[in-house]
Amino acid sequence: MKYIVLLGDGMSDEKIPQLGDKTPLQAAKTPHMDYMAKRGRLGLAKTVPAGLPPGSDVANLSVFGYDPRSCYTGRSPLEAASMGVELGSDDVAFRINLVTLSPQGTTLIMQDYSAGHISTDESRQLIEELQRQLGNDEFHFYPGVGYRHLLVWRNGSDKLTATPPHDITGKSILDHLPQGEGADKLIALMTSSQMVLKRHPVNIQRLEEGKSPANSIWLWGHGRSPRMETFQHRFGLSGSVISAVDLIRGIGIYAGLDIIKVPGATGYIDTNYNGKAEAALAALQNHDYVYLHVEAPDEAGHGGNLNHKIKAIEDFDALVVGPILEGIRQFGEYRILCTPDHPTPLRLMTHTSDPVPFILYSGEETEKPGVAGYDEDEARKTGLVLEEGFRLMDMMMG
Repeated sequence: MKYIVLLGDGMSDEKIPQLGDKTPLQAAKTPHMDYMAKRGRLGLAKTVPAGLPPGSDVANLSVFGYDPRSCYTGRSPLEAASMGVELGSDDVAFRINLVTLSPQGTTLIMQDYSAGHISTDESRQLIEELQRQLGNDEFHFYPGVGYRHLLVWRNGSDKLTATPPHDITGKSILDHLPQGEGADKLIALMTSSQMVLKRHPVNIQRLEEGKSPANSIWLWGHGRSPRMETFQHRFGLSGSVISAVDLIRGIGIYAGLDIIKVPGATGYIDTNYNGKAEAALAALQNHDYVYLHVEAPDEAGHGGNLNHKIKAIEDFDALVVGPILEGIRQFGEYRILCTPDHPTPLRLMTHTSDPVPFILYSGEETEKPGVAGYDEDEARKTGLVLEEGFRLMDMMMG
């Protein structure tokens, strides 16, 4: 038996007047997901337990089959694992976003949480310069991918709150700065970064080209190293993870899964969808399980870009789900779980804790009556609601 998870990050949404009161999933052309929904099991899953933030970290832990209530410690420790950064017991990891802040009167506005989706090459130069000028025995900057990077605070504090930058797009940052024990040190780093980044050649060139400058860092998603049992121990399966995002790779590393890096995988709408599908089918030759993650719909949701979100969903269906649906038949018995991790409504430009529509498909050829396709309404109509999203993996395993 072969098992594969096809995860379209943030695909689910609200009904949008501009689409005739349809959601992007309802408006997008998704023949392959519709095919599976009509023949498999369709329902809703609550991937974010009550009391936990609706982040991709919490939601993806659930889809991987881990109860976040028992193993979640924060986002950044998972990203650190993917980047090969080992955390000591007294270390606290923070996500660094390279962001664009703009002045408005007496305040600063979060103009862009991704600095115009700055490239990995440009951002590496900026993070390395920050390490040279601001790094020391207490704070260490590590370059990551695109706008996503890492800060490790040696002997640091985790008794504080920090706001995800995509939650405050277009808002003043002053009410959303870190608060709690040690927050003053983090705010000082963020402020100092603005002086370093303002005069860096990368930003000077970006401004000349009409691009958003990465003129500040934003610190959030902190935590200490978590404790997780391996996927092999939990489910008795070997497996692989395919994602452009350090967070998802980090979960895979803690779960003891192989990490497959696909050339051209960007975490945005220009990602290498075909390459991911091909890599997944190749991995199933040697493994029982593959977790294939596509970030693009979520990024479009955070940007409030309706056209990009529909395109990301349609490309996910055409270039990932379609080829997987065709290629996996070579293995005989198989099961496909297709789902978002959480909704990312365009109206809000951030995540919510609402249940997500999932499909569990095992090669059935006969259509089930009453299911028109794959979307939030059709999933709700089935009456199947999984209250604990981490049980999806138990359901998939039969």
